[in-house]
Amino acid sequence: MIDWFADLGIGDRDRAGGKGASLGELTRAGIPVPPGFVVCTEAFDEFIASLERSAPVRAEVEALDADDLDALTAACTRLRERVEQSPLPDSLRAQIAAAHAQLCGPDGAPVAVRSSATTEDAADASFAGLQDTFLWVTDLEQTLLLIRRCWASLYSRESVGYRRRRGLAESGVSMAVVVQRMVDARTAGVMFTRSPLTGDRSVMTIEGAWGLGSAVVGGEVTPDRWVIGKITGEISARDISDKHILHRPLVGGGTEAVATSAEQRNAACLSDEELQRLRAVGRSVERHYGRAQDIEWAIERGSDALLLLQSRPETVWSSRDAAPVAKAAADPRTHVMNIFGGRK
Repeated sequence: MIDWFADLGIGDRDRAGGKGASLGELTRAGIPVPPGFVVCTEAFDEFIASLERSAPVRAEVEALDADDLDALTAACTRLRERVEQSPLPDSLRAQIAAAHAQLCGPDGAPVAVRSSATTEDAADASFAGLQDTFLWVTDLEQTLLLIRRCWASLYSRESVGYRRRRGLAESGVSMAVVVQRMVDARTAGVMFTRSPLTGDRSVMTIEGAWGLGSAVVGGEVTPDRWVIGKITGEISARDISDKHILHRPLVGGGTEAVATSAEQRNAACLSDEELQRLRAVGRSVERHYGRAQDIEWAIERGSDALLLLQSRPETVWSSRDAAPVAKAAADPRTHVMNIFGGRK
């Protein structure tokens, strides 16, 4: 029930979820990605099946009305508790323990435990952020607990409400979990290979801040922002913000927010050379997938290595491109007549 990134590709969404499949695809394409493995959907499905022997799970979700917030909240609270508190099967626990030891090595490197739902990070139904991610996890027992918490986040009120509004069948919804070595990031952020403001395909936008990327993704700090010509590399916009905090790892696990130093606070978190490295990697990823991407990245403290933490399809402007300009008319001459004031 465990797959390493190198064994996965984008076609493995049903097994590895959106995030796991994408990380596998990036790894196989030679894009620098921190190593990791995926606890596959088969493990989740068997776990939920064992719970359903005593009481329904999926049928209970499908019976919920997205507009009845009280019933939705009560059901989600109950389901999350069931998932978090139920023990893992011994065979699955042993497989995770073996993979965790191999990934972390003798030094016990910290990991990120990240949800990877089959319905997230898709081109037509992206709802990243509705499931959980846990950073800087330092031991096996905590990893095992957080895998269950990732599974349980599939039954958060926000996630269930989203699925009920879209009418998604629960039988097609499953959850994999990514366990990935942490990057001690000096700087981290996001990159859009198409302007998120205008949809311009000729530029990319890079946003970043000091420390771990959770401060940027969580909106706790206003990131520095650059707009760069995709082909030319020309930097057409350069907005350096007042970055008052950064996220850093705690020695015993987890992260904390601390004030940035006076030297860092108003200094650019990326050099022009690093921006060009990001541009080159962003172009490679976009070429590989054949469409605009929304990318999470980090630059490792000490080594200055550039690593990608995730890449998902850009959905806002792509969905607008896919929408028809006008409804098809029964008589194709109608559009022409309308242009000329209805004259025949």
